[in-house]
Amino acid sequence: MKTILLYIDPGTGSMLFTILIGAVSAGYFVLQKLRLKLKFLIFGGRAMTADEKKLPYVIFSDSKRYWNVFKPVCDEFEKRGIEVSYLTMSEDDPALSQGYSHIKTEFIGEGNKAFSRLNILNACVVLATTPGLDVLQWKRSKNTDWYVHILHQPGDTTFYRMFGLDHYDAVLISGEYEEKQLRDIEGLRNINRRETCLTGITYLDAMKERYEASLKEAPAEKAPGERTVLLAPTWGETAILSRFGERIIDALIKTGYNIVIRPHPQSFSSEKELMDRLRSRFPESEKLHWNRDNDNFEVLKSADIMITDFSGVMFDYCLIFDRPFIYADIEFDSSPYDAAWLDEEMWTLRILPHIGIPLKEEDFDNIKDVIDNTVNDQSLAQGRDRARAETWANPGRAAELTVDYMIRKRASFQDSEAQ
Repeated sequence: MKTILLYIDPGTGSMLFTILIGAVSAGYFVLQKLRLKLKFLIFGGRAMTADEKKLPYVIFSDSKRYWNVFKPVCDEFEKRGIEVSYLTMSEDDPALSQGYSHIKTEFIGEGNKAFSRLNILNACVVLATTPGLDVLQWKRSKNTDWYVHILHQPGDTTFYRMFGLDHYDAVLISGEYEEKQLRDIEGLRNINRRETCLTGITYLDAMKERYEASLKEAPAEKAPGERTVLLAPTWGETAILSRFGERIIDALIKTGYNIVIRPHPQSFSSEKELMDRLRSRFPESEKLHWNRDNDNFEVLKSADIMITDFSGVMFDYCLIFDRPFIYADIEFDSSPYDAAWLDEEMWTLRILPHIGIPLKEEDFDNIKDVIDNTVNDQSLAQGRDRARAETWANPGRAAELTVDYMIRKRASFQDSEAQ
């Protein structure tokens, strides 16, 4: 008897799993509705609703790298003594070891296992920084009232992959220009109007506090002429490592400076072949280091200069540490992003020349001179002040205002149910 082997490619398999999860979720809600009707009959008509086990507040994190975004919010809820459920897809998320009294932390698995749990979540207000709600595996739960998106970097809301924020109910923003971008997209796509709340950036507030505290410490000693250069790109086809890879790293090594390469975390999964090739070609040495710390504070603080592209880390570096940086002068391909829908140039691209020094490919051979000139450049201080004013609202208050918003939103649902 012959055995027939059937092959399903990963893309088809993922699609089938998504369909299966949708069917299971639908079945779950049908059974739940039937259960509630039976309870209604058994208890003689007394009202029984799905809200009997509804979680008031849920924070969902798809990666431990976003703990810097959520920690200030968790700390604020903890300070107020309010119960919150924190669900994470990272088994080693720092949240799991915080020892909170009012924040219940839980590892819910990875990938489809986690999404199958989220898709039947029974909650009032869910806070997340994950784009793509109701686009791929993560679906809106019929038993969840309100989904809130919190930004994990300053800058354009259109810098998300296409449709990333379409199905959230609200977006917490850090600059007024971001609301205009959201409204323009809504008009073009004819999607529901999302609430906005000008809260600020939680992790920038926390990073600023850490930096100010660190200024009281004695600075690390450096030999005369010694410098540390941080290469911190984003990921994707137009990013530095994809475009210039070996060439820019070779040029940096020739400067004789200490070189730290910190790829975007997404590169290690989406661009694994590239990462493996570069790390093999340029192994750790006395003068070259690869950095994958979950917390980027120390590596940013120790860098005398940073070279980046369109990565949001540019704002961490220049707004917190008040230093100029170098950015690769690469033509930005907006086609995968929401920005492709709008004629107006992205705010990030407009502000770049005012806060950083461009690096063209023809400058690679004299990159040491570019680095030395930029380290001593004082001309961009006014541009950094402008960037702070435009994209960092309510400095020091983002966590407080985020929690205030979530409390108000839950109260509005409670008031509606009481009427």
